[in-house]
Amino acid sequence: MQNKINKGWYLLFTAPLFIIFLTVVVIPFVIGIYYSFFKWDGIAANPKVFVGFDNFIKLFGDTRFLESTWKTTLFTILAVISVNIVGLVFALLVTSKLRTSNAARTMVFMPYLIGGLILGYIWQFIFLDVFTLIGEVTGLENVFFNWLIDMDFALYALVFVFTWQMAGYIMIIYIAGIHSIPNDVMEASMIDGASWWQRLKNITFPLLMPAFTISLFLTLSSAFKIYDVNLSLTGGGPANSTEMFAMNIYNEIFGYGNYGYGQAKAIIFFLIVAAITLTQVYITKKREVEL
Repeated sequence: MQNKINKGWYLLFTAPLFIIFLTVVVIPFVIGIYYSFFKWDGIAANPKVFVGFDNFIKLFGDTRFLESTWKTTLFTILAVISVNIVGLVFALLVTSKLRTSNAARTMVFMPYLIGGLILGYIWQFIFLDVFTLIGEVTGLENVFFNWLIDMDFALYALVFVFTWQMAGYIMIIYIAGIHSIPNDVMEASMIDGASWWQRLKNITFPLLMPAFTISLFLTLSSAFKIYDVNLSLTGGGPANSTEMFAMNIYNEIFGYGNYGYGQAKAIIFFLIVAAITLTQVYITKKREVEL
């Protein structure tokens, strides 16, 4: 009898979530796969022409899409490295005996609370006016200029702003991981004469692997999916040099009206992100240790 009651409560709480997940994720995803086999402009009154795998084959000759793939991959590598290094360094700082640790924690986390669109417009102003002014005053015009109009520096500007936004959030995950390390382990290592670097390398980092797994997964998936900062900061420019995956797909579907072809891009995008993130989780999970 008790088991039936427990199952009833279980169904009561899980059924609504399952229905919502099915409605907003699974069904649209399946419909998206279906549309990827058609040539269609997205207007219901116009006919859909079945083209089979032509949309997927066409992707390999689409230089703009391939450039977008390379730019997104490069951006993701740089962003994952910078976000996790900055987040980890701040986590180590604010969990030390720093007097202003609470204020520092709040200030570092604050950019994450600002939406990506707003953050992009704020930094657009900084790169345009503030950087230019600093360059004119200091004479360092090779470094302090409007990065957004340079085809190489625009990508670094995107990495910089993404790091500014995500580092505080990742810092919180590393702080939770650091606090979960037992004090007696650290105290025993100090009694044995281990230096700060030895404790960090041989105790903190191995026991932080669960935090590394989560942080790397979040930064990888977020970097691949970036759209809002991309839109407000660079708009994909100059000359499409910062057009990331998500923006390329959006422009294909809503800008050029190639609904079926854009859906094919979205399916490939999903497969790439899923393969990379699942591989990362598998590798880092294997390296996790338990006391």
